[in-house]
Amino acid sequence: MKHAKKAERLLTRKANLSESSIQDGNISAAAEGEAILKIDRVSVTTNNITYAAFGDAMQYWNFFPTGLADWGQVPAWGFADVVESRVAGVEVGERFYGYFPLASHLCVQPVRCASRGFYDGSAHRAVLTSAYNHYTRCSSDPVYVKALENYQILLRPLILTSFYGADFLLDNSFFGARQLLVSSASSKTAYGTAFCLEGQEGVELVGLTSAGNRAFVEGLGCYHRVVSYDELDKLDPKTPTTYLDFSGDMGLRARVHQLFGDALVYDCLAGSAQNSDPGHVRQKDIPGPEPKLYFAPVQIAKRNKDWGHDEVNRRFGEAQRAFYARVSDPQRPWLKVVEHRGLDAAGSLIRNLVAGKIDPLAGHVVVL
Repeated sequence: MKHAKKAERLLTRKANLSESSIQDGNISAAAEGEAILKIDRVSVTTNNITYAAFGDAMQYWNFFPTGLADWGQVPAWGFADVVESRVAGVEVGERFYGYFPLASHLCVQPVRCASRGFYDGSAHRAVLTSAYNHYTRCSSDPVYVKALENYQILLRPLILTSFYGADFLLDNSFFGARQLLVSSASSKTAYGTAFCLEGQEGVELVGLTSAGNRAFVEGLGCYHRVVSYDELDKLDPKTPTTYLDFSGDMGLRARVHQLFGDALVYDCLAGSAQNSDPGHVRQKDIPGPEPKLYFAPVQIAKRNKDWGHDEVNRRFGEAQRAFYARVSDPQRPWLKVVEHRGLDAAGSLIRNLVAGKIDPLAGHVVVL
């Protein structure tokens, strides 16, 4: 007879991401067509704050419903092992990379099982973005290296956003801008985008960051110029500018719009390091163009049509490997992995990320 497994999950208050609580419980034995994954390790970065800040607007809270209106499970990228399966093609002991809740276990309903992995066919995920529903089988993943697992969960989801964000800007000729202004320039997704744009001519990459992170951002070497937030007004307001916003700071966005006015040719919302919905600031509140959400899966779908799936994978694979190599360069690393243990640590990291109290050189992994 199969028994329920002890489980726990980290709940985060949707209206206040700094508030979290660990809930103990059980996860039932797998039914026919189900598999249970034991989550081994996840990354906790500004990317997770973006998922939470956009939780309602982009349905990120819906991937792992809690049954509690005010509380959600923040999604995170990580690795998990199959501990129980009643599905052909998903075997106990296999390891998968994918999108998980901050929890000890996840019950999935694997469908479209193939050598690459499977999709979770759970009913509540059917209407959600399919890219987040896929679980990659490590044994057949061409970029998987056991020793680099921490780098993969920290950087793979970020470089995907970065690579296709850079491609989106190139595909649209930067909307006619001669300057790309990047907020939260110290964040991994922001400097990943700058990395993917290295060598492009005709557009100056300007990193916008806090005074405390300025030296770190300058040391990266992937921006043409670095400006602190209190120096924003020193930029030439007549230069045609595209704003690539990874901060989600509505006050900062208003300052950018007020400074550049009609010279601001495009406002691209790419992320949110703040506990706020960037969509709240609309054209009626500020001069210049209406902020537009950037969503990587849309550009991926476009490039799958333009280039074909194999060419998309080849180009992204090259960019991913190059970024891993640059970030982990032992002579001048852009990232140092810091491991933590337990869901308590995940809650603390979320609080620190919301408060902006994270060393930009550190990449945080929570081992469960």
